[in-house]
Amino acid sequence: MPRPNDASLPFPRAALRAGKGSAWRDWQVEPVAEGAPAAKVSLKKLKPDAKPFSSGDKAADQASVQALAEELDGLQDLFYADRRYKLLVVLQGTDTAGKDGTVRGVFARTSPLGVHTVGWKAPTEAERDHDYLWRIHQQMPGAGETMVFNRSHYEDVLVPVVNRWITPAQTAQRFAHINDFERLLAETGTVILKFMLHIGSDEQRQRLQERVDDPTKHWKFSEGDLDVRKQWADYQRAYEALLARTSTPWAPWNVVPANSKTHRNLMIATIVRDTLKALDLRYPPPKPALAGLRIE
Repeated sequence: MPRPNDASLPFPRAALRAGKGSAWRDWQVEPVAEGAPAAKVSLKKLKPDAKPFSSGDKAADQASVQALAEELDGLQDLFYADRRYKLLVVLQGTDTAGKDGTVRGVFARTSPLGVHTVGWKAPTEAERDHDYLWRIHQQMPGAGETMVFNRSHYEDVLVPVVNRWITPAQTAQRFAHINDFERLLAETGTVILKFMLHIGSDEQRQRLQERVDDPTKHWKFSEGDLDVRKQWADYQRAYEALLARTSTPWAPWNVVPANSKTHRNLMIATIVRDTLKALDLRYPPPKPALAGLRIE
């Protein structure tokens, strides 16, 4: 089946390339062309402490994040009224990468009327009785809604791969499943923004230590986090593979250098804002029956 091109998608392709000029393009994984082998992705070449969207002034960046959060609130209201599209925001990253912080920093001011969040955990017994995308499809946004995924279906090509629960052939099959699943969503009006929050090993160590040292953060820490940390190199390779194989024209990956929490929020909020603005959203036409109506 032919892949969608600009004309076949129900939203302008500019909505997926709406970032901050070259500062943004350098951090989007080149989409996989139809029939072409996936390009290599090296996370070592993408520095997690980079700040391509920063003004160079932390206070100014923090103010920009606040302003963007307020602007997103207004845009979400318009998005909900327009109802031609749905928006799926995928936040994927290692432990402590800042997925929770992104939800709070970028989407905290938006109305719960149209913005929802799902934090994905290990599948339940009932979910394991179905295919691995069954539970994911049930949480897709409806018309005018934004759904934010804290972790996602990409856990199913990370954890099983690193722990060798599935074979390379099964992994490739899952990449194809996910690409086709997201193509279905895109062709039926869902704009998909995928963000891989990229932090360094030293930064993760510091953040885990903070959770150990601060009693108010103990609830965030699990001894299993230390076991996963020992698999850091394996997870980096698994991420490189999924970024290369699942960055598509209809759902490209954006790598977000996230050692700086402020920069992480600034970059994501800017891309989400610019994406919504590129959709040329509009309110429904006025109802003729309301012209001249006066409420007694």
